Amino acid sequence: MGNLQEQGSNAEENAPETSSAQEATRRAERAEAELARLKQQIAESAPQVEEHASAPARHAEVSGTDGETELRKDSMMAHLFDSLGAGKDIGHYGRLVFAMVSHHFLPHDEVLAWLMRDADFNEEQARVMLRQVEGRDYNPPRRERILAWQREQDFPILPDPDDPDCGNLYRNLKFPDHVYAGIERYQEAKQAAED
Repeated sequence: MGNLQEQGSNAEENAPETSSAQEATRRAERAEAELARLKQQIAESAPQVEEHASAPARHAEVSGTDGETELRKDSMMAHLFDSLGAGKDIGHYGRLVFAMVSHHFLPHDEVLAWLMRDADFNEEQARVMLRQVEGRDYNPPRRERILAWQREQDFPILPDPDDPDCGNLYRNLKFPDHVYAGIERYQEAKQAAED
């Protein structure tokens, strides 16, 4: 009988361990399911990233110019190229604007090389920023946004903020069609939400 009592006592002591083990197993299964879901999500978005990564090549074919020449048609972008070429620190928002605009016209490695010319930006930081910009496929910012960002840093992103054409990217540059389609989808969704 003593053995039965001991066995019952051991079972009660092991019950919390079994419960903890079961809970740990359930958490591990949930984590594995979440990991699988995220991998699937990444796999599904990969073709879109590749599609946009080849957009600079298609843009150059259509426009008949190389990306840098096209980008330099905008005085702000010419200013950013010249400043990066001189090894200046163009600030976080200057780099962000440069990446958001130039990734539509230049190959990934070329944008990366230009970003790394910034005196205050290393290769890893450049890779992270560019990966984020390309992954989210940000639309180029409007002039008003650039002016707001410029107020947040020392480096003047717009060389002539009093000139309404300076930094007016949609007036000065011809972006790939998917940029305009994205803006149109956004406007439609915004209108639908307001209705």
